[in-house]
This record gives sequence, C-alpha cells and structure tokens, in this order.
Amino acid sequence: MLKTTVLDTHWLGRPRSIAAVLLESGGHRAILDPGPASALPALRAHLAERGLSVANLHAILLTHIHLDHAGATGALVKENPELEVYVHKAGMVHMADPSKLLASAERLWPGQLSLLFGETVPVPFSNLRLLKGGETLALGSRNLHVIYTPGHASHHVSYFDASDGTAFVGDTAGFRIDGQPLAVPLAPPPDIDLEIWNASLDAIVARRPDRLLLTHFGYTENPSAHIAEYRQNLHRWAALAGEILRCKPEERAALEAFVAAATAEIQQRLSNADAEHCLFNVGLNLTWLGLARYHRKRAEGATQVARSDASPGLAR
Repeated sequence: MLKTTVLDTHWLGRPRSIAAVLLESGGHRAILDPGPASALPALRAHLAERGLSVANLHAILLTHIHLDHAGATGALVKENPELEVYVHKAGMVHMADPSKLLASAERLWPGQLSLLFGETVPVPFSNLRLLKGGETLALGSRNLHVIYTPGHASHHVSYFDASDGTAFVGDTAGFRIDGQPLAVPLAPPPDIDLEIWNASLDAIVARRPDRLLLTHFGYTENPSAHIAEYRQNLHRWAALAGEILRCKPEERAALEAFVAAATAEIQQRLSNADAEHCLFNVGLNLTWLGLARYHRKRAEGATQVARSDASPGLAR
C-alpha cells in the first residue's frame, strides 16, 4: 500500500512553516526533505506516533541542500548508517563537506545558525546517491520520476509520484499558506536565475501533476493556476528589485525599499495573522539579496559582451 504523509516539523515552534514528507510503499520508507536539524525532535515524534523510528527508514530524498530542507540529513544518517541519500550532483560535495554551505549561510544569518537550523553533520560519500534529472526511483512499489528544476538553486530537483499525480517541488514554486490567495517568491542568493527558473516551471506544468507539495507549506490542488500566479509574482518582484537598484544605489536604502514594498503587498493580500506568519517565513531580505545579485550578474554579463563586441578582433 502506498502512503504519503506530510509531517509538520513545527520549525521554531511554528506550524505550517517547513514540511517533511514520509513516503511509505511496499515496506520501503523514505523521508523527502527532512528539514533542519533543529526540527529533529518533531520529526522523531511524528515517526514515533506511527510506531516508527529513524532505524526504520531506508532513504532520504532531497529537493535541494538548503539547510531548511536538508540540514537534518547528516544527523539522520549518523543514527541510521544504512540510509541512502538522493541529491543532485551539484549538491553532493556540500552534503559530504558542508563547510562552504555553512559559511554561506552564516553570512545570511550571522550568529543564528545554531538556533535556526541546529548542527549540520556531514554525510559520508558512501551514503550519497547522485541525481542528474531524468531518473526513475523505485522505492518499494512506488515510482518517483526526477527532473532537474534549477532557478531557485542550481542543485534543485523535483520528484513526481506516478501513483497519485503529486509533484514534490521543494522551493521551485514558492511559499503559500493553504487556501490563501498569494504565492510568495522565495529567491535567496546565490543561484537565482529567472530564465532557467522559467524553464523549470514549464517542465513542472508539462508533467501535468494533479497537485503540488510545497515544502512551505503543504498541498496546492491547482498546479497550473498556482504556477502561473507564482511566475507572475516572481517576475514582478524581480522587476521591482531592478527598479530599486537603479533608483537607490545605497545598499541599505535599496533593501529597505524592497522589503517595505513586498511587506505592504503581503499585508494587503492576507489577513493579519497569515501576513505575520508569511513574513516570518519568507525572508524578504534574502529575496532582495538574491534578486539584486541576479540583476547585477546580468549587468556584468552585458558589460562583458559589450566590451567583446567593441574589440577590434571581433569587428565585422
């Protein structure tokens, strides 16, 4: 029997923030995106409620390696050395040696990593299983199809469950409170690329899933409508970031302008309680940093092309 269970990790005591997923089929049990190590007590409690423990798990499936999705992986493998960990090839080395990942995260959350995410433990290479996209994973009697979905992160994949039409899309399709009218962009540095993100969204739609599972948070039952709205919001916020960069060259002022505008939109579209919960989770300052980096990289690339075109050696 196939069973899919969303496990609310109650990150920092907050429900509906980070979802892990328990996939059971034919005696095989896997956790998709186990969450941060700081949420391990909640994950263990969910397993215990079902008469299970970490020792009863067979695999961990990662959409990508950001700490809020994958940070607990090493601790789980330490507890159960038989666990297989499926991860995109671009993220494998950082699971085995998370030092660069942690240094990058420390720049975004200085002095807060332990509180927010707990201890990130390395995963032995022998436990890692490389994904490139295009694979079909046989997990008991369940088949999961893997596609490469970068844009939010260069090491992002999504999983499609052929048995019930669910697409587990990690952060590719953003944050949404169940039943609420706003799909909120999640665009942290350093990998944001809107052009390849568009292609990833197209690839998800092309698979015609019946529903999406968002890590933040839960099921969305109308995938095409959600992705259309998300794409529109992502590009609108990217355009806003680009305009602010042009008008406000001072970094702090630019960040504050973006966060103020995005906050006002969220507060206008959601109830007070849902807006507060959304703002707690989505990290608008990180989305600003990601979108600003995207624009600056594009500008640098355009400058380099212009210089090459002006080179006498390339004159036509």
